[in-house]
Amino acid sequence: MGIADSADIDSVTMRQLACKLGVEAASLYYHVANKDEILDGMADLIVGEIDLPTADVGWRESMRRRAVSAREVFSRHPWASALVDSRERTGPARWAYTDGVLGVLLGAGFSSEMAMNAFLILDGYIYGFVRQSANMSPEDGVDSAEVAEQVLAAIPPDVYPSLNQVIVESAMRVGFDEPAVFEIGLEFILNGLERRLNES
Repeated sequence: MGIADSADIDSVTMRQLACKLGVEAASLYYHVANKDEILDGMADLIVGEIDLPTADVGWRESMRRRAVSAREVFSRHPWASALVDSRERTGPARWAYTDGVLGVLLGAGFSSEMAMNAFLILDGYIYGFVRQSANMSPEDGVDSAEVAEQVLAAIPPDVYPSLNQVIVESAMRVGFDEPAVFEIGLEFILNGLERRLNES
């Protein structure tokens, strides 16, 4: 995970890992079958960093807290959402996470089908938001207004009037507040799920 954090997920190779550990690459195969097993383990460790939902605060707050926690974890490890989303094998932390989310939803009165749908909808939003915002957020130390000005210079207002208006009126004034925007979308989803729960 340290290698991926300092570079990217493609930098995680058996050779790099062996070098980091100060051993020969061949010796790693006494502990793991292959790189896929390492990536599966990394995905499980990442999910283990996400706060598990608890029923003691109500299902809405529980889902909100775990979504915010997941966004924060994926923000700390920009490579992680794509990795977790792509792994076919599931480890104990991922099973516990899924079971915890479904348990809170079932306990709140969601049917099994609706609980699974809610889980997929929320996770789809979390993963999608993190990946999309990675392209919108300037790097640390870079002024977002400066980035907006550079983008604006490349976009003719007579060709893209709506995009120009949004950049001038929003991005250049307030910048991209990732946590606040995330909470807005999350609130929409939770409101919709609550309506469905009340209708059932």
